[in-house]
Amino acid sequence: MARVYVTRSLPGTALERLAAAHDTEVWPARVPPPRAELAEHARDAEGLLSLLTDPVDAELIAGCPRLQVISNYAVGVDNVDLPAATARSIPVGNTPGVLTDSTADLTIALMLGISRRIVEGDALVRAGAWVTWEPGLLLGYDLHGATVGVIGFGRIGQAVARRLEGFGCEVLHTSRSGGIELGELLERSDFVTVHTPLTEETRGLIGTEALRRMKPTAYLVNTARGPIVDSDALRTALEQDEIAGAALDVTDPEPLPADHPLLGAPNLVVIPHLGSATHATRERMADMAVDNMLAGLDGERMPYCANPDVYEARRA
Repeated sequence: MARVYVTRSLPGTALERLAAAHDTEVWPARVPPPRAELAEHARDAEGLLSLLTDPVDAELIAGCPRLQVISNYAVGVDNVDLPAATARSIPVGNTPGVLTDSTADLTIALMLGISRRIVEGDALVRAGAWVTWEPGLLLGYDLHGATVGVIGFGRIGQAVARRLEGFGCEVLHTSRSGGIELGELLERSDFVTVHTPLTEETRGLIGTEALRRMKPTAYLVNTARGPIVDSDALRTALEQDEIAGAALDVTDPEPLPADHPLLGAPNLVVIPHLGSATHATRERMADMAVDNMLAGLDGERMPYCANPDVYEARRA
């Protein structure tokens, strides 16, 4: 029986399966364990089940000499130092594919929410300012028939594109594997939606120059990773009416403090990283993360592994 440290409680019953097979400790708080706590509790563990909020870097990995398996409760693994884990022959699991449709659904919701001014309308009603039907009240822009630019055309980007077919949209895309140039996409699109992974190349991709190339009537949506969009540049673009609005499921920093300057910008909707937040999706993610952990601790190949080279190295 191995010792496993889990950095937060997870929806569903997956952790019960893990606890039945191994000595499992779960961090009990609502917020992530502080760095010192994470290092202390993971130090003697054979398995670490982490969340995207946990920095599993080279220093942490080096401080866990017994660590054999890392299972990340997320599609992305940008919070994990993959080279450091691979150098130790530690497989790193993730949960790909499971949140594709939920995140694509939320992306469409954000497009409609910001362009049809849903949040503003709700606030107006609650403030008692709805006096009558008015021809010019809270006019927005249509999603149907719009040109939508998709940055990053993997599983989620393609799922968003399929949904947009029902709205009669013209869909443009750009990615490492094809599509059009980013600049052309920005200039032509009525909506720009971000679905690319966070890498050194995409960090700050949507900054001052990119935002200035967008139409003043265009909207930006980000359900990928916060640092892809430069928060200061976005605030300036919104304040100077360089774009019509933005809707963010992810931010930089994350969480966004209540007094952050970006929240003072007009025509902005921010929600707390809810892309995968459905019962079915989050519970399936937990099952996948636990399946990865159980397989790894049994010496078997993980069903979903972000660094499969570790298995080739073991056979060499």
